[in-house]
Amino acid sequence: MTTTAVLVIDMQQGLCEGEGRAWASDAVIARINQLTHRLREAGVPIVFIQHESTTGYLAHGTREWQLADGLQVQPGDLRVRKKTPDAFLNTDLEALLKARGVDEVIVCGMHTEFCIDTTTRRALALGYPVTLVADAHTSAGNAVLSAPQVIAHHNATLTNISSFGPRVSAVASADL
Repeated sequence: MTTTAVLVIDMQQGLCEGEGRAWASDAVIARINQLTHRLREAGVPIVFIQHESTTGYLAHGTREWQLADGLQVQPGDLRVRKKTPDAFLNTDLEALLKARGVDEVIVCGMHTEFCIDTTTRRALALGYPVTLVADAHTSAGNAVLSAPQVIAHHNATLTNISSFGPRVSAVASADL
C-alpha cells in the first residue's frame, strides 16, 4: 500500500497578483482547493510550501509571502518554508514525509519551470514517484514561451524522465 502526500508549492499572494501574476492562477487555486479537499478527507497529508527571500519581495511574513487569497488551508495541514526552487534543499520536507511513511507525492502549484520542475526532479532522485497535477500548476511564462506552452512542455518532459527509476505521471485534477 502506498502512502501519498500532496505538495502545494508556492501558491503565494505575491505570485497571484500584479504584473507578474501567474497565468490562470484563480483557476489553479480552485482546482487545488477541490483536490486538497477530496484528498484531505481521505486522510492524505497536505503540505503547503512557501518560498521566501531574505529581504524584499516574498520576505517571510510579508503580504506577498502569505498563501494566496482563496486558497483553502486547514489547521491540520503542514507547512514548509524554502529559499531555493528545490523544496527538499535545506528544509525539513523529506523528514516530514518519512515521519508519515509517505512513499509517493502529488505535486501542484507554481512556478512550473522553476519550483515545480526542480522539486519534482528532486523527489524522483530521492525515490518518490510523482503525480504531477497537469492542470494545477502554472507559470507567468517568459520571453520565449507562453505560460500554457511552459505548462504543456513540463507535462510532457517530466513524464518522459526515466533515469531516476521512479516516474512522473501527469494527471488532470478531476481524475485524482
